[in-house]
Amino acid sequence: DLTRTLRDGERGGSLLAVLDETVTPMGSRLLADWVANPLTSLPAIHARQDAVEELASDGSLCRDVREILGTAYDLQRLTARVATGRASPRDLGCLSRTLGLLPRLKARLAERKSTRLAELEQRLDLCPDLRAAIDAALVDDPPLLSSDGGMIRPGYHAGLDELRDLARGGKEWIAAYQKQQIERTGITNLKVGYNKVFGYYLETTSANADKVPEDFIRKQTLKNQERFITPELKTYEDKVLRAEGQSLQLELELFAALREKVTAQTLRLTENAAALAEIDVLAGLASLAAGGRYCRPEMTDEPVLDIREGRHPVLDRLQPAGQFVPNDIRLGGTCGRIQLITGPNMAGKSTYIRQAALITLMAQIGSFVPASEARIGVVDRIFARVGASDELSRGQSTFMVEMTETARILNAATDRSLVILDEIGRGTSTYDGISLAWAITEYLHDVVGCRTLFATHYH
Repeated sequence: DLTRTLRDGERGGSLLAVLDETVTPMGSRLLADWVANPLTSLPAIHARQDAVEELASDGSLCRDVREILGTAYDLQRLTARVATGRASPRDLGCLSRTLGLLPRLKARLAERKSTRLAELEQRLDLCPDLRAAIDAALVDDPPLLSSDGGMIRPGYHAGLDELRDLARGGKEWIAAYQKQQIERTGITNLKVGYNKVFGYYLETTSANADKVPEDFIRKQTLKNQERFITPELKTYEDKVLRAEGQSLQLELELFAALREKVTAQTLRLTENAAALAEIDVLAGLASLAAGGRYCRPEMTDEPVLDIREGRHPVLDRLQPAGQFVPNDIRLGGTCGRIQLITGPNMAGKSTYIRQAALITLMAQIGSFVPASEARIGVVDRIFARVGASDELSRGQSTFMVEMTETARILNAATDRSLVILDEIGRGTSTYDGISLAWAITEYLHDVVGCRTLFATHYH
């Protein structure tokens, strides 16, 4: 149940859903990657813990960072679209606005004590040249599709501005031409109109049809209006339509050149996106630690698991406050490497052993943990044999699946592993089940030597 629940495959109810207090899509994706790939290096874990601790202890800093990041767009996705030549005008506009947040974020992270936050602050590249190029070329609210036109800012290119003025119909020319034709014909209600089907036309009422000059060419007859075209108006229309096509083509060329300029800076953008994602994850974990009364676990290379007043990270968040009863977990040293967890159905055996595994995993992604105090020896892997299921399509019964998974644990676990076993030997007779559970426990103790929590009814 790390990223999806086993029962229904939903994200809700998983560890990831509980841990995820990120405010950006890229941060959420990175957190999922951290949960799937915990650290085993003590220096790397400590570096993340230092960053989380500094953010958690400074509420103002954490809030400011999360507020800034909350207005950022998905820079990773935008960069991918740029790199593959699929970026739209709106994508570049969003990219520029996200780059515009970096000066505030960089200033807020300046002079941090934790090494990791200082490194991330140094990695932030403000890209002022790139942002200036985008802002100079694009309008404030670019269209979604470049084929729609209207994305290049007025004043950016003189030739484009001239074509646009002509394409907009030259209102002054239209007004002058209309006045000229009214004076010539004496038709006071004569006007110049335009639609996409017929283009430009002169329109008058049917009552004035006898005043229309011979050089007016009838274009369309309506119920009470007559529409005409003149050679002069037709020439102007051709000029305007040609200008529209040229204007759009020039815009597309200017936008393509801008996109190529941005594409050349893909590496800088990728670095920024990675830094923003990690800052978001660290700030999210800090917010979680502060709000959930989590402690910073002491990480060590010793084979111990000592958790005081620990709480199951998922149940602690999903159940009403105070309903989950905190408990201690002590493995290693004088407490022994293996513990048998016994009790009746619904006693909380499975919850207890899963809690140990989840808290260990949280600690090894650099997160604080739901406990009053914790000392955790770094594990190389976490093995779990939980639940009962069959794979009949592959010719494996419930018992066979259970034995295959258990054999994998016995063959792959090392003395640095953490193993949780839930009811081994259920799919067979009582004495065979006891024999299996006993033999597996002895092997884990005598040969593997790993930390193990074994939940069972067998006494």
